[in-house]
Parts: sequence; structure tokens; C-alpha cells
Amino acid sequence: MNKSEIRKRILKIRKQNSYKGLEINYKDLLKIFKKEKILGKIVGGYYPYNFEVDDIKILEKLEKQKYKISLPKIRKNFQMDFFSWSPKDPLIINDLGIPEPITEKIEYPDILLVPMVAFDEKLNRLGYGGGFYDRYISKLREKKKIILIGLAFSFQKVKKILTNKYDMKINYILTEKNLFK
Repeated sequence: MNKSEIRKRILKIRKQNSYKGLEINYKDLLKIFKKEKILGKIVGGYYPYNFEVDDIKILEKLEKQKYKISLPKIRKNFQMDFFSWSPKDPLIINDLGIPEPITEKIEYPDILLVPMVAFDEKLNRLGYGGGFYDRYISKLREKKKIILIGLAFSFQKVKKILTNKYDMKINYILTEKNLFK
């Protein structure tokens, strides 16, 4: 299956079923942080959209443990940046219908929680096709080391995702059932 077919199939499944009860294991996430020696760093999350894994509870717990939290804002030309955010802060809705922080304080995450449409065992990620995350990750890697943790439901795993030179591999993928590394 090509990327477009995979995207269409997985998004249909995700939309038709309610996965609100399924949660990512927070303890598995902390194991990654410990293994990577991540302490007191900046975490880039996302506001769940289109039936994505909800990471807001995770971000709330991380903030209580003194991590700085940031969320993305979409920019022109398929670009995005991450901005300081707290679960207590208000959000505004962008042109795509996705909530974004109001602040203009740019943060450069050390850990990025990455949403996805699909993934494979080789830690390849399939997004919505705009390339926002691939561009951002490429740009951020020029500035610093970053750990990429994909969040997905187990049914989003596919046999193989065809990649190109612009596709960024993920370090870990965490589902409600497994941790892929």
C-alpha cells in the first residue's frame, strides 16, 4: 500500500472507533526519559486532533514534575515552531482547527512527543502528508540533540511504510500496548 492508501485506511479506522479509554503507559514514557538521561528538559507535545492519542494528561503530569511544556504553532510554508505552554493557559484555534498556544515564547524541545497516522516496526512514521514534523525535526536537529517519541494506538502499526530522504525516523514509538525502540 502507498502512503495515501495507508493514511486513508488508518484514519477511517481511527474515526469509526472510540479509543478515548486507551491511554499510553506513563511509566513506559518515564523509562525512556531515564534511559536517555532526560531530566528537567523541555518537552514538545501536541494538542490532540482528529482522534489522535491524547497526550494532554501526560503533559500535565510532566509539568508537575518540573518539565517545561511546549506546543506547536503552524507557520507559513508548511513550517512550525514550538511555544511555551501550560495546561492552565488558554489556546486559540488555528486555520486548520487545531488549538495552539497564545504566547510568542519559542522553545526548542529536547523531547518531542510526535503524533502519527501510522508507523512500522522500523520506527518509520506516517503523518498527514504536510511534512510539518519532518521539516521541524530536521531544523531542530541542526540546533541540538532531540529524542523523538511517537504516540500511537497499536492498530496504527502497518507492515511497511515507504520512506524518502525527507522522512524522519522516530527514536521510540509508544502505544497503549507496546514500546517500540
